[in-house]
Amino acid sequence: MGRFIYDTVANAVDIDDRTLAHLRIVVMNKLRRSESFMFDVEVGDGSGRRSFWMHPSVPIQFHFYGSRQPRINRVWVEDLMLAASGPNGLAITPEPSEDAHVEEG
Repeated sequence: MGRFIYDTVANAVDIDDRTLAHLRIVVMNKLRRSESFMFDVEVGDGSGRRSFWMHPSVPIQFHFYGSRQPRINRVWVEDLMLAASGPNGLAITPEPSEDAHVEEG
C-alpha cells in the first residue's frame, strides 16, 4: 500500500502501489504539459471521497512502500489519461486487461 501526498502529509490518501504507479505516470504527464485537472479518490478508511485540484505549483509525492516496480499496463494508463482529460477529471478505474483495446477494435 502506497500513499499519495498532496502538498502536506495532512492531505494524504493511501493507494495500492500498483495503482499508484499508474497514477504517477498520468499525473506526471499531465503536469509536465502544465495541464491542471481534478483528481477524485475514495478515502481508504471508507469515510468518503476527496477531490484534489492538480496543478503544477502544488507539491505532490508518491510514496511507494513496496520495493519492486510494478509492470505497467499501457491500456490502463491510456484509460486514466482519457479520464484525466475529461470533464469529470481523473478517478481510479478498475484495471483492464492489456488486450482490452484489441478486443474492442
